[in-house]
Amino acid sequence: MPGQIGWIDLTVPDAPALRDFYQGVTGWTPSPVPMGDYHDFCMHPPGEPQPVAGICHARGENAGLPPVWLIYITVDDLDHSIRRCQELRGKLLRPATRMGPNGRFCVIEDPAGAICALFEPAKP
Repeated sequence: MPGQIGWIDLTVPDAPALRDFYQGVTGWTPSPVPMGDYHDFCMHPPGEPQPVAGICHARGENAGLPPVWLIYITVDDLDHSIRRCQELRGKLLRPATRMGPNGRFCVIEDPAGAICALFEPAKP
């Protein structure tokens, strides 16, 4: 739904170490997400099938992301939201990028310096 936080990711150099940290601290259960020659992780609340967060390696397209919890805010029209971000003195840090069949996202910085991602789900 537009305007809602649809996902949250943490991108770090050592994803398994942070996977283990959050599993120990929060009780989250990891499920591996194949990324070619390594795995990122979806993190599930105890006993829940639906993940609530991702812990990712700072590799490939994620190499430039900061090691912060990055929220993904759902938008209807990613291109429009990018234009409005820039018109309102925000910065585009990562251009619109496909997320496989799920949709597209970008990473922006607001005028105060906070970073988030915008996500446009694929149209049915």
